[in-house]
Amino acid sequence: MQVYNALTALRGEKSTSIALGFFDGVHIGHRAVIDAAVGYARQQGLEPAVFTFELPLKNAIKGGRICTEESKRREIEALGAEHYLAPPFEEFCGLEPEDFVHKVLAGLCRAKAVFCGSNFTFGKKAAGDVALLKELCGPLGIRVFEVPMTIWRNAPVSSTRIRAALAAGDIPSVNAMLGRPYQIEFSVQHGQGLGKTLGIPTINQVFPAGYATPKEGVYITLAMVAPGLWLPSATGFGSRPTVNRDGSILTCETFIARYEGDLYGECPQVRFYEYLAPTQKFENLDGLIGCVQNAAEKSIAYHRSQGRA
Repeated sequence: MQVYNALTALRGEKSTSIALGFFDGVHIGHRAVIDAAVGYARQQGLEPAVFTFELPLKNAIKGGRICTEESKRREIEALGAEHYLAPPFEEFCGLEPEDFVHKVLAGLCRAKAVFCGSNFTFGKKAAGDVALLKELCGPLGIRVFEVPMTIWRNAPVSSTRIRAALAAGDIPSVNAMLGRPYQIEFSVQHGQGLGKTLGIPTINQVFPAGYATPKEGVYITLAMVAPGLWLPSATGFGSRPTVNRDGSILTCETFIARYEGDLYGECPQVRFYEYLAPTQKFENLDGLIGCVQNAAEKSIAYHRSQGRA
């Protein structure tokens, strides 16, 4: 997949079938749009492409991020896109709807077909909707396909709905709407080293500002410690009230059963499967150790039941 991180012409000579959207999370609704664009491209001899964009993490117009840019790009490539155009939002947000269609879709993207969700908006101040997109694309010979919203449990799937389920600790619903396990892949940082001292070493990953976060508590997870090697793990997200007096500091610490390696500085993927229990303050460290070990045992049993351990 060819990746373009600026608003530029797509390389190649063929026209494209292009999916339009921010696609944060690349959930099952997003996948329906991208799958439709890729399928049409293969039928019509076009090149499948995706037009998305990057926002600064401090920009909240799309809500807290569900996945990293790297994960988003990786998921979209797996769906068959050959071109991935993801310029910074500020490079095109000032374009009027007419300019976006003529300069970006017809010009830079050589579009012959565009695919979008029914709630798609475009152009300066989101002035354009699907109806206007069809009106502007028609004279240019660009077909517009409106993909219906994907419904799950009697309601449309959306990134907003996924963030709400994540905040509630409803990981099965999050994973169902994503179409895959929710995961983080942030850099492992040095902590206080307390876990190692207690015989329950953990990897410490910090959610950067601007990311959606799960409900505080303990989770059954799965951690990738080497390419293709996943091990059962238990993850605690919260303020660590047993050992931390500052309740405003949130950490995400994962105890990986049966692993003794060093992941500092790396960005291991940690997948979430089930919420086990809320964060609690223990009377002593033995209670904390027992909680972590019990969660790890439950994780091993869970993944064994799923054929993963």
